[in-house]
Amino acid sequence: MKVISNIGKYLLMLRIVFSRPEKLKLFRNRVFNEIEVIGINSIPIVALMSTFMGAVIALQTASNISSPLLPDYTVGYITQSSTILEFSPTIISLILAGKVGSNVASEIGTMRVTEQIDALEIMGVNSLTYLVLPKIVAAVFFFPILVIFSMGLSLVGGWLALTLSGLLTTETYVLGIRSFFEVSNVVYALTKTIVFGFLIVSIASFYGYYTKGGSLDVGRSSTQAVVSSSVSILIANFILTQLMLL
Repeated sequence: MKVISNIGKYLLMLRIVFSRPEKLKLFRNRVFNEIEVIGINSIPIVALMSTFMGAVIALQTASNISSPLLPDYTVGYITQSSTILEFSPTIISLILAGKVGSNVASEIGTMRVTEQIDALEIMGVNSLTYLVLPKIVAAVFFFPILVIFSMGLSLVGGWLALTLSGLLTTETYVLGIRSFFEVSNVVYALTKTIVFGFLIVSIASFYGYYTKGGSLDVGRSSTQAVVSSSVSILIANFILTQLMLL
């Protein structure tokens, strides 16, 4: 019953969130600020994870392909398809659920327990639109950019790992990356990323906005936000794969 109640509150929150902002200039400034906080500040962790993720995928693929019937460029193709279809959009989104989700939930939760949100509402400000909508717009806009960045770095990481270890030449690896490349796979990955970004920020905002109690409850809300958004990403990933690829 609590889950159903929370879903109802979440949907009601979204209906209020997508109200028209009262001051568009202020809204635009807040979106740019959230892009910096949510997106640009996430670049280092995305870069680190993507590079090593691509390196591991390439090395494992190269070491496990022993059949003489498979050409050497298969390593590049598998690295490319695995990175674009699943690893960059899903794994990076799960990492961002931990980083961004906990940050959003703790920020809004702290504002709730310190009565800053109550002060906004007393002044006649739509607190949900003011606080949550810029975060959602920033995530939906910038998360795909992060994932494209992740795809590129993963492929570079795979190239570095293979060439430094001597398992594959640059020409063969690049041939594998270019072989059977489909733009629709990138569209599929970016579509998933937009949905994941929306889920991460909206769910984290929900738990932060409805925090009750003190600082300990803010911590609990952050934990619940990360867990719920991660589970939602996995469920959405399954549903989107069924709808878009099968």
